[in-house]
Amino acid sequence: MSARCCAGQLACCCGYAGCALCCKCCPRIRQSRSTRFMYALYFILISLICCIMMSRTVAIEMKKHIPFYEDICKGIKAGDTCEKLVGYSAVYRVCFGMACFFFIFCLFTIKINNSKSCRAYIHNGFWFIKLLLLVAMCSGAFFIPDQDTFLKAWRYVGAIGAFVFIGIQLILLVEFAHKWNKNWTAGTVHNKMWYAFLALVTLLMYTIAVGALILMAWFYTREEGCLQNKIFVGVNGGLCLLISLVAISPCVQNRQPHSGLLQSGLISCYVTYLTFSALSSKPVETILDKNQKNITICSPNFGQELYRDENLVTGLGTTLLFACILYSCLTSTTRSSSEALRGRYAAPEQEVARCCFCLAPDGEDVDEPDDRRGGQQVIYDEKKGTVYSYTYFHFVFFLASLYVMMTVTNWFNYEGAHIEKFFSGSTSFFWVKMASCWMCVLIYLWTLIAPLCCPTREFSV
Repeated sequence: MSARCCAGQLACCCGYAGCALCCKCCPRIRQSRSTRFMYALYFILISLICCIMMSRTVAIEMKKHIPFYEDICKGIKAGDTCEKLVGYSAVYRVCFGMACFFFIFCLFTIKINNSKSCRAYIHNGFWFIKLLLLVAMCSGAFFIPDQDTFLKAWRYVGAIGAFVFIGIQLILLVEFAHKWNKNWTAGTVHNKMWYAFLALVTLLMYTIAVGALILMAWFYTREEGCLQNKIFVGVNGGLCLLISLVAISPCVQNRQPHSGLLQSGLISCYVTYLTFSALSSKPVETILDKNQKNITICSPNFGQELYRDENLVTGLGTTLLFACILYSCLTSTTRSSSEALRGRYAAPEQEVARCCFCLAPDGEDVDEPDDRRGGQQVIYDEKKGTVYSYTYFHFVFFLASLYVMMTVTNWFNYEGAHIEKFFSGSTSFFWVKMASCWMCVLIYLWTLIAPLCCPTREFSV
């Protein structure tokens, strides 16, 4: 490793230089992306710590293998068995520190339009110093006085912020559906084969949605009982039909000719997914059969076999959860997504149809890296101005911190919650997912009827 490479990494950690790996074989990276990648690493680090704090297995293993465990716990004033460092209350404190970290940077980066300003340098560099600040804030949350009052108040703040984050996720999904249809429709001007692609994908999504509803009606209901499951499956299936009819209604087509069944098909698939996720998260119901034995009703008989290896299911499920959270955080800060969250969409004639439209580059590489520095090449793509909103970026991660806090602690069923039983069923998870399902439908319906309600405003989807 060359001295220049080490100097570059030192400038990255303690100065304002763009962050790069000390490896020449690594692909070149833009400064804007490396900055978001580093903040995402901080977020993942704290989230993993929260998962560890909610794990009973980890707590038991630490007690077994760490010498003088109880003496250490008493020495750091964490209780006789370090009970203050585990459980939902510890996660609340750590997430409070992480949320404050992102909220402070949200306020600090307000109205930054030039990447050459002093505040922009702080946002894009000084990574080691910021890591120390993050650790200090998460640790300092354990010394907040009047912990009971703090935890009760912070719980409601976390719930509000988590629901706002869910709303952002759903808005991004609707924006993705409109962008998909808009992009492929633009291709029909030059090549009629795009009509076949649109029809094929639309038919596939409606087949999946209808098939999923039939399977849920088969496995999650029975002739007698399961009234609640029947109602939810029926209502959500009716909502899928409603949004499909509204999307192709003449009044909507007159104002939004690019609205179609592709968007409603994608939303229908997501609604059925959330319905299935909610029903599978519902606590198991049991009754006594003729032989006075407990039997499970209103859920698939093979459910217990699928969830036999709880550690594997928990690990995979938690990984997918955090992957979705990170995707929402990072994609919501792009220009198109930020515009969509304000109700603005690009004109269809500006689109170039392509199969992988969602993986399109942000722009051309106008600034070439300096090959003489050694190590990974960094493209300083913000010399002419910022390519994303720094303030909004930190605000989304602030909301994501609250969402992680509520999700890991099982929302309002926090007492007795632990990560090993994360997917075993919870009333809180059931209602959160069902509410998300209805919110998704309402957001999509609003994008369809908004031009009718506000005829003086320009809408383009």
